[in-house]
Amino acid sequence: MIRVSGSAGERGLRVVSLAPLLDVAPAIPLHAFAAMAAFVLGAIQFAAPKGTLPHRTIGWLWVMLMLAVAASSFWIHQIRLWGPWSPIHLLSIFTLVMLPLGVWFAHRHRVAEHRRVIIGIFSGAVVVAGLFTLLPGRIMHAVVFGP
Repeated sequence: MIRVSGSAGERGLRVVSLAPLLDVAPAIPLHAFAAMAAFVLGAIQFAAPKGTLPHRTIGWLWVMLMLAVAASSFWIHQIRLWGPWSPIHLLSIFTLVMLPLGVWFAHRHRVAEHRRVIIGIFSGAVVVAGLFTLLPGRIMHAVVFGP
């Protein structure tokens, strides 16, 4: 457990516990930890200078993390709208299609297109999808806010 505010004797103490995330099928923690790492690296990328060796290196790490996030989602079936599938799986397909395109744009020095694709993936597949994981009844809600 990680104490996120105050000391043990203070009122309003909240404790973050990874137990709900670690007590489930392996695809879920892989998915969650890869997504959290992709969020952090993505934020670093937006703030850092572009076109440098560190930008390219972190960019490749981010792409690998996003591939892990998208691929691992196909083994997660908590929300079932169409058989075992949900709208999040459509986002995963979109991510798997757009990631190589974003890399290709960077390789071809088509900076505006590269930026648009990567910001779109980050915004939709990391930030917006990540916010939905904080809804009540979801595992990440239990991790962050408690059971």
